[in-house]
Amino acid sequence: MMIVAFENFIYALGNELWSKWVLIALLGTGIIVLFATSGIQKYLGLALKKTFKSYFKGTKAEKDQKEVAGNISLVKALFTALSSSIGVGNVVGVGTAIAMGGPGAVLWMWISGLLGMGLKYAEVVLSLVYRQQDENGIYRGGPMYVYKNGLHAKWAGYIFAIIISVVSLISLNMVQIGSAASSLKTAFNIPPIVTGIIATIIVALVILGGLDRLSKAAYASVSVMTTFFVAGGLIVLILNITKIPGAIALIFKSGLTGQAAVGGFAGSTIMAATRYGVARGLLANEAGCGSAPMAHSTAKAKHPCEQGLYGISEVFIVSYIVCTFTALVILVTGVWKTGEDGVTLVVHAFSKNLGFVGEAIVAITIASFAVKTIFGGSWYGQTGMAYVAGTKGILPYKIVSLILCFIGSLLGSDFLFALTDTANGFAVLVNLVSVLLLIKVVRAQTKEYFSREDAKIV
Repeated sequence: MMIVAFENFIYALGNELWSKWVLIALLGTGIIVLFATSGIQKYLGLALKKTFKSYFKGTKAEKDQKEVAGNISLVKALFTALSSSIGVGNVVGVGTAIAMGGPGAVLWMWISGLLGMGLKYAEVVLSLVYRQQDENGIYRGGPMYVYKNGLHAKWAGYIFAIIISVVSLISLNMVQIGSAASSLKTAFNIPPIVTGIIATIIVALVILGGLDRLSKAAYASVSVMTTFFVAGGLIVLILNITKIPGAIALIFKSGLTGQAAVGGFAGSTIMAATRYGVARGLLANEAGCGSAPMAHSTAKAKHPCEQGLYGISEVFIVSYIVCTFTALVILVTGVWKTGEDGVTLVVHAFSKNLGFVGEAIVAITIASFAVKTIFGGSWYGQTGMAYVAGTKGILPYKIVSLILCFIGSLLGSDFLFALTDTANGFAVLVNLVSVLLLIKVVRAQTKEYFSREDAKIV
């Protein structure tokens, strides 16, 4: 009885946060950053060019950055952030958004992504401006250090550090592995306990090896598995190419009017589309949550804005490539009308055209996305714990995260997603206060960086 009451409380609290407070904070701050930076999104092309050039240069790019302050290369820091932001939220979360908010939720995911580029840029810039080294020489950054070194409010840093540690354990750990276990159970009838054991061992091998091993694992897994998933989605879209224009039209019609071509989904209003689109969009690209800047803060960046551009690339890759592919596959196959949700919806979208191969693609993608997301999420939790308890608190935190990784494989994902929304909501509110209070720093850094002759050189 108490468990049911607790679940109902979490659902109600999450709905209250996301129905108005977090939406207003995210959209409002996103608009403020847009004007403060004179539309930093206009540098998307430059950001993508820098990102892909660094990626394809590989080790040569790392040698070029050898003497720059930081721990890992610009692109490895990006991929560490991507390892957490490209996860279950891009697959299962998109299905949940459409099931609960209708096709119009996709439009609000796109809008969330556009403003999210500016938010992520501002977060990353501030995190690099106010980052500091710990006793082991690791650069630590994020909202807690922004509060401490930028606003001289160490106490507020503690609040965020505790919140992000919880978010890391739930959103970037238990939610991920819970969805993976559910997907593998559906596709291959693999018992969740088996998934939990194998995943926990893999995660342990990576996170116990420190930042260097974690960043290398993230770099490799993001590249391979994102390509694998997008390729599978592309096949489905090619087979349904004549339905793509109609799906896109439905997204805009449903998002702007609250009416879909076919009724029956849980939310048929603009508010439902907005609420679930923005909520799932945040879970996907993490803009505004304050987590990804912790990974970016380890980068060997010559200027905070240089790494800020990589933050823009991060949101674009997540929101406009991975999430869009997932959404279009769900819509063109028509499975969104079935009333199914989460993992089941996405699995059926792929299997409708590709049969068992489609089920396998989704299951393998979710499982691999889940595990690599835990890599990045673990770094965020470790950073929060390092702020609260010093580096001595990191190993105990890793052990707790491994235990919860196993437990998460045995739990349902619906309640965990609700818990994630609630935890993310509080993280957003605390983080965005620091962004607003230091928006002048973001503006000054941006103006100074782009006035340099080498700023736009790829």
